[in-house]
This record gives sequence, C-alpha cells and structure tokens, in this order.
Amino acid sequence: MTQSPAGSHRADAPASVRCFVLTISDTRLAADDTSGDAIATLLETAGHTVTGRKIVKDDARAIRDAVSYAAKSGANDAVITTGGTGISPRDVTADALAPLFDRTLDGFGELFRMLSYEDIGSAALLSRATAGVVGHTAVFALPGSESAVTLAMEKLIIPEIGHIVRELRR
Repeated sequence: MTQSPAGSHRADAPASVRCFVLTISDTRLAADDTSGDAIATLLETAGHTVTGRKIVKDDARAIRDAVSYAAKSGANDAVITTGGTGISPRDVTADALAPLFDRTLDGFGELFRMLSYEDIGSAALLSRATAGVVGHTAVFALPGSESAVTLAMEKLIIPEIGHIVRELRR
C-alpha cells in the first residue's frame, strides 16, 4: 500500500521544532499564566523545544513587535500566542497579526471553531483564533482560555506542527 502525500510529508517532518510562546494579557503575570504554561508543557511533552516565553499587554503594536521579532529572529520555527482572540474591544490579536501574515492558514481557525463548538456550543463563533505564516515561521493565535489552548494544541498544532515546518522549509 502506498503512502499518501500527507503521510510521506509527515514521515519527513522534523520530530522537534523550536517554538516561542507569547501570552497576550493586561492582567496575567508569569506566576498565573496557566495558558502559556499549558502550551509550553504540551510542546515539551511532545518533544518540541520552547525557545522562550513572553507576556505582552493587549496592544496591537506590542503584539506585532513581539511576534515579528520572534518570527524573524531565525531562532523559531513557530510562534504560538494565547489571548486576545475574542470580540471585546481589548481583543486585538487577530487584527494585529493580519498585516504580518505573508499567508494565512484559514483551515486552522475553521477547524478550531468546529472542535470548540463540540465543547462549548455556539459560543465558539466568538473566537477569532487564527494562524498564518511570517517569513518561514508558522504563527498560531489561540484564545486565552486554558481549555481552548489545550484543545488547539492537542487536536491541531501538536499533530501537524512538524509537517507545517517541513513545508515552510522547502
């Protein structure tokens, strides 16, 4: 039986990728950053490297600067953010990242909301979780909820991150 193209791509994908974790919040501190902790723990448990972590305020310029630096530094294959993806006036992550993206990964947001709907029902439509590519770096913007972060990491990011990085390195 021949392997599907996605299967062969996954087989050639790096087993470990370098990831930067960015928490976006006006209220979180390192001591209570449970969503950032969950991302880092899930990445490390899956064999990936967390190259660094940072917390920035819900400010478009601060978000863009932090993601741009992490993506263009050459030290990271992926940047994973948590927070600021809702619809309140302070939730500016999706808007801040859109101009940075060279390409968007539309399927990420669509799949995340579908999976989230199974857990929280119609409230899933309030999520503006998104993903894209900055240069050769994958960027994922996740909600601030620890359960939403865990869902996205376990069902979408961890299973595909090596494959995504492989494609971006081609």
